[in-house]
Amino acid sequence: MNPEFATQFAPEGMEARNAHDLDQMLEHYAEDLEMNSPFIRQIAGEASGKFACLMGRRHLGLIPELRFELLAVLVGVDSVVLHYRGVRLSAEVFHFEPEARWCGP
Repeated sequence: MNPEFATQFAPEGMEARNAHDLDQMLEHYAEDLEMNSPFIRQIAGEASGKFACLMGRRHLGLIPELRFELLAVLVGVDSVVLHYRGVRLSAEVFHFEPEARWCGP
């Protein structure tokens, strides 16, 4: 993992989330990405706690006031961990394919 890529990726990802710009958010995701979070159950009402990223369009506007604050970026061999404050303190792990598309948090 290139540390320069990671430090560019992190604020761009937070900016897209804070703008609620799903197209920008999905720009780097693999098409078959599946998100997993207990907040999916709570916010989107999806009992499994999972949804495919492309389903996110209908859920994006459910909390328009939601904002994210990036606290730290940790760089792994083929991954980046974003530590941030949103609904609560969270950390997401993003694994990268060689072509640098996000392949999962």
